[in-house]
Amino acid sequence: MHLRPPSLSRGFTAFLWGLGLGLFLWIFLVSVGFSGGTSFLLGLLAGLGIFFYVRIYGGERYRS
Repeated sequence: MHLRPPSLSRGFTAFLWGLGLGLFLWIFLVSVGFSGGTSFLLGLLAGLGIFFYVRIYGGERYRS
């Protein structure tokens, strides 16, 4: 039997990238001394930007 990984949509993959890197940035900013509100806002904005970037430009090109 040949097992294949599950098929994930581009939107879900983009969400995971945005969530992961936004969370990473938030933790980094808190650890270097930024205030909680500022680091949360910057992490949220970066996560949204990463989500849209991966959603638009990420993924494989379709065959024609």
